[in-house]
Amino acid sequence: MIKIKFGTDGWRAIIADDYTVENVKRVAYATALWLKKSFEHPSAVVGCDPRFAGPLFADTTACVLASQGVKVYRASNPFVSTPMISLGTVRKQASAGIIITASHNPPSYNGYKIKAYYGGPATPDDIEQVESAIPDSVDLKLKSVSEYNKDGLIEFIDLEDMYVAHAKNSFDIAAIRDSGLVWAYDAMYGAGQNVMRRLFPDITFLHCDANPGFDGQAPEPIQRNLKEFEDIIKISDGEIASGLVTDGDADRIGLYDQDGNFVDSHHILLLLIHYMYKVKGERGEVYSTFSCTSKIQKLCDVYGINNTVTKIGFKYICDLIVNSGKPFMVGGEESGGIAVNGHIPERDGIWIGLMIWEFMAKTGRSLSDLVQEIYSIVGKFAVERYDLHVTEAVKQNIISNCKTGYKSFGNLKVAKTEDLDGYKFFFEDETWVMIRPSGTEPVLRVYAEAPGSAESFKILDTVKAELLK
Repeated sequence: MIKIKFGTDGWRAIIADDYTVENVKRVAYATALWLKKSFEHPSAVVGCDPRFAGPLFADTTACVLASQGVKVYRASNPFVSTPMISLGTVRKQASAGIIITASHNPPSYNGYKIKAYYGGPATPDDIEQVESAIPDSVDLKLKSVSEYNKDGLIEFIDLEDMYVAHAKNSFDIAAIRDSGLVWAYDAMYGAGQNVMRRLFPDITFLHCDANPGFDGQAPEPIQRNLKEFEDIIKISDGEIASGLVTDGDADRIGLYDQDGNFVDSHHILLLLIHYMYKVKGERGEVYSTFSCTSKIQKLCDVYGINNTVTKIGFKYICDLIVNSGKPFMVGGEESGGIAVNGHIPERDGIWIGLMIWEFMAKTGRSLSDLVQEIYSIVGKFAVERYDLHVTEAVKQNIISNCKTGYKSFGNLKVAKTEDLDGYKFFFEDETWVMIRPSGTEPVLRVYAEAPGSAESFKILDTVKAELLK
């Protein structure tokens, strides 16, 4: 029997290989033990995203929890997003939320995310308790979902209705709809599609139908995965004001301006800080992960607000939001996971997209104009990334060399190094490269920041050549 380990955000494995009904039972059983130990009246919200066999694994999880006396609120919707599970956990005052999802991973994967009672990622300590309780096997005589429903141990709830009502209460949806601006949305066949159809029935939609294999494409909202959507925006010749993209479980965001230029999370974080501080008059802490642009610190310095840099993984940002005791404004990571004050302490691609669209609708400014305004404050920049698919031996050798410390990469001289989470090498002109193994995939991630994309890719090419020589 395999040893099950949780990565940066949940347990993920290949369907029918290690991700099986039996292994899901093992994880669900350990989750039940943790819940019963930690809560007097344990309960959990359970659902799945649109991945292959999601309902089977979600029902299995629900039945195992119910068999152990844990009250389950099972999403009645065919699929839900991770933020919908987190919101439901808070609204039902449940002990935890569980969503069957592998997020942005390739379609061959599925996964198991645990959310805490406060509506954000469970703490590393909680995950460790679940992980250490996973048995080698489980022999449970499970009843059906309908039988547990009759027993009162499984209750069905509509998380989609709950989320749509929350969005309508939190945003000026009418202002976005009636702004005269044309919007587009790409669900990447993921869990955001039904909510967006309900909020904006008349906008342009792409990949908003059933496709559990995501048409063979990992549902990660990064530019190289979004050429079809990008082309639609470019062909519109400026008519589409902005395009929003969310990943498989709709907690990550991608964004396009009216010219079909990709606006990444680094820029989105800066736009949110600018909007919330300068336009909405909000005040609070900013939290950003180690792989984010250095411009966040620069903007926070200009506005006199505090930016705390965390390890990579939204759970570290969530921990500060929930436990720091300080007012919070914006927190996010390079990979598209961003949270804002006034919502749950959770990444939410749709929510962040609505923030930006409301910013545009209320100010009458184009997204490219707003980005230029940010550049006027902090300077132009671009952060680019390579994912190096290397063997484990090569990966470990590179990490070992990083620990020893690179003095240069080709003609790039290293001025200083930081190693909060991975290795970030700063060059003499304030550009940098960062090297870090993925926490969820057999991949080495390499990031670079420079004044423009061409310069960033040049740094990446130079560094890649040095790493792999």
